Amino acid sequence: MTDTVAEMNQVMAEADCLVTEQQVDAAIDSLAHAITERLKDSNPLLFCVMNGGLILTGQLLTRLRFPIQAEYLHATRYRQETTGGILEWKLQPEANMRDRTVLIVDDILDEGTTLCAIADYCQAHGAREVLTAVLVDKDHGRKARPGLKADFTGLYVEDRFLFGYGMDYKGYWRNASGIYAVKGL
Repeated sequence: MTDTVAEMNQVMAEADCLVTEQQVDAAIDSLAHAITERLKDSNPLLFCVMNGGLILTGQLLTRLRFPIQAEYLHATRYRQETTGGILEWKLQPEANMRDRTVLIVDDILDEGTTLCAIADYCQAHGAREVLTAVLVDKDHGRKARPGLKADFTGLYVEDRFLFGYGMDYKGYWRNASGIYAVKGL
């Protein structure tokens, strides 16, 4: 256990801070404004994608200036690893989304496989419209679908292994108060 703590402290000590806490805060304000403008009259259903979307969702919800129903779901491809595998549903959404606008909130749009699968699931379960919001979109050409973009994006960052604000490194540092890149990754 102490080896893990030492390793994680070393990862943080060597990491590059790509986005400061203040910059993230401003990005969340911008996301909240854009989402409020778009959804304020639509009675949307928000799904937080666990665990990555937890911090963004928590900070975003208090900034949305309209009534919103918030739920969560849990789908993952990483399972505390650094590369993604097959999509695994840990908890499928139970809320009735028929004829509703659904907003899926997650930490990052990397390749987008997980986000696309969740959006497809919501469409298949009767959502009138499915929108996505992410804190970070990684800049690279490996998206799951050509031209894939979230409907609401806070920040665009370089293609490195990130952690902080919900994104983790081997299950740790979701709580980092900035967005960091692991040295060498």
